[in-house]
Amino acid sequence: MIALDRKAKVASLSIISNTILIILKVGAGLLSGSVSIVSEAIHSGMDLVASIIAFFSVRISSKPADIEHPYGHGKIENISGLAEGLLIFIAAFLIIKESVLKIMHPVEIEETVIAIIAMAISAVVNTVVSRILYKVSQEEDSLALEADALHLKTDVYTSAGIAAGLLLIKLTGISILDPIAAIIVACFIIKEAWHLSKGAFAPLIDTRLSSEEEEKIKEVLETYKTEILDFHNIKTRKSGAVRYVDFHVTVNPELTAKDIHELTKRLEKSLEEKIKNINLTIHIDHS
Repeated sequence: MIALDRKAKVASLSIISNTILIILKVGAGLLSGSVSIVSEAIHSGMDLVASIIAFFSVRISSKPADIEHPYGHGKIENISGLAEGLLIFIAAFLIIKESVLKIMHPVEIEETVIAIIAMAISAVVNTVVSRILYKVSQEEDSLALEADALHLKTDVYTSAGIAAGLLLIKLTGISILDPIAAIIVACFIIKEAWHLSKGAFAPLIDTRLSSEEEEKIKEVLETYKTEILDFHNIKTRKSGAVRYVDFHVTVNPELTAKDIHELTKRLEKSLEEKIKNINLTIHIDHS
């Protein structure tokens, strides 16, 4: 429950910061006439929707297993990640569409100083919030919060890039640099959407755990050589923050039922120390 409260709080922080930045960017975009800032406002709008999705998904994913969902609700975070990825693709399309129109029909950029300040503030705020989100996402193993942190991290780069583009416009007077900067922003966003969607989709089809995690499982099993003659049929998958691990072990025939029970308990403890949020199913084979 403490983890849920913590995840919900940082998700709420993202909602608040995105709302404030949308207002800031829309105001700066209207004052300056900058399509790149308007594109950033669109991006932040998508970020806000993503933050709301993340907020509800961490609440649902933390619910315990029930009759209808015996493996828990963890995969809701993967579904929300896919939804966020789709939103980012839509945002990128809208930005590119608007930028192409501005290239065909150039608009003079005004109030560049205000626009640059707005982008600088956005970059600083998102740097702070994204670091908080990423820290909690790693500690709580939350894909939804990690996706939200990735959104904001990209926003940092794009805000900084737009600020640099506006500064060049102020120095050179070449207004077409603004929609070009917006298209570059969209390319970053598309790259973000692809990586996010790919990472969110894999657990939905029960992709195995990483090679590093599976190697840790094997290393633990190999420390019980005197009691375990062989281990095989290792199957792994992940649902939300929970890692499901299933394997067979062939035990020493001299072990009694009590010995095997104690061995299983020690195995569970050793694996839980190596891999967090692990759910084990151990099959005992006799030689």
